Amino acid sequence: MYGEKLEDKVVKYLPLVEKVVNRISIKNSEYEYGDLYDTGVIGLIDALQKFDNSKKVPFESYARIRIKGAIIDEVRQHAKLSRYKMARINNYYQVKQNLDQKLKREATDQEIAQEMGISNTQLNEIYDGIHYLASISLESTIFPQADSFSLEDILKDSKAQNGEAKLLKQEQKVALVSAIKKLSQREQLVLSLYYQQEATLKEISEILDISVARVSQIHGKIIIKLRNLIEEDMK
Repeated sequence: MYGEKLEDKVVKYLPLVEKVVNRISIKNSEYEYGDLYDTGVIGLIDALQKFDNSKKVPFESYARIRIKGAIIDEVRQHAKLSRYKMARINNYYQVKQNLDQKLKREATDQEIAQEMGISNTQLNEIYDGIHYLASISLESTIFPQADSFSLEDILKDSKAQNGEAKLLKQEQKVALVSAIKKLSQREQLVLSLYYQQEATLKEISEILDISVARVSQIHGKIIIKLRNLIEEDMK
């Protein structure tokens, strides 16, 4: 990397910015793709200027963290869901929980939509909203009151004991790993592709031969399932 001009380095690593931006859902925010891309470039420049080669950390790994951090900081500050959408998501959680308890099984989408008095299209919009929240901070979506930790690390190695994972209380970590094991193979595949392989929604849609919108909705439903499984485990 040494000897190259900053501009040349930026151009060289722009694909990293594109990959990070493509993993973040923006349809539920007022952001345009270009806004997040520009923020990601700022994160890339910051990474190039602060990178310490002596620490023996691959630049791509370091840059990805800085790019993602810059984008997520921006989105968390300015691109929150509307109160109406958040109210619908919270209502969904309550309705689903009540139905599951009443039926003594997992309620179907049709049953949830009927109970909420909404269409399947509107229910899918709720799943998209949950995907959006998870793409910004999956951990806080699953554990609303929890300390920060890295689900990616748990998916890559359930025995990982890095600095971030140690922040998570042991019982929460055990519950999460247990919940992931209870998911179907298809659901585990989606999680693995998105968090372990860092595939974009488009890449996952091509692998599963479904639309990008459907991947977003499936991801949202998986997050809900994880949250419910964990709540049951930790009662």
